Amino acid sequence: MSEQIFPRAEIEAAYRAIVAAGDAGDWDRWADLHSEDCEWHECNYGVIRGRAAIKAKITELMAPVPMMQFPVEWTVVDGNRVVYYPWQVFPDPAGGDAVYRFGCVTMLEYAGNGEFSRQDDMYNPAEGERVVRAWMAAGGTFAIDPDALGLASGG
Repeated sequence: MSEQIFPRAEIEAAYRAIVAAGDAGDWDRWADLHSEDCEWHECNYGVIRGRAAIKAKITELMAPVPMMQFPVEWTVVDGNRVVYYPWQVFPDPAGGDAVYRFGCVTMLEYAGNGEFSRQDDMYNPAEGERVVRAWMAAGGTFAIDPDALGLASGG
């Protein structure tokens, strides 16, 4: 039996919605764009199963860093799959043009009804931590205690 391939326009609309929710920091809406049985494979935090667990985890992870931005460098749609490259960007604490960012490749599998049934986020956690520490050294501060981020102790 072959898998249903959804119309490209429908997939692209769902992709735009999930990117817009992330850009707005609306993590409840972002999570709601994942199916009830979705699996989120997050390379640093493991596999999160189900919309409710995804909502809890993304809210926990993003609470310390509401200032982050996620500009997308490129996107590919193939069948029901969307693969894109959203930079993980922290603003320059000095208000200048210093760059604090690391790359990520995200893969989404579209399931219909405006929802994704799988998300894979692939990035280098060591690079992410290096960027966060450089941002902190430059004066960057978290909105709340960053324990959820799991930063290694030390400098």
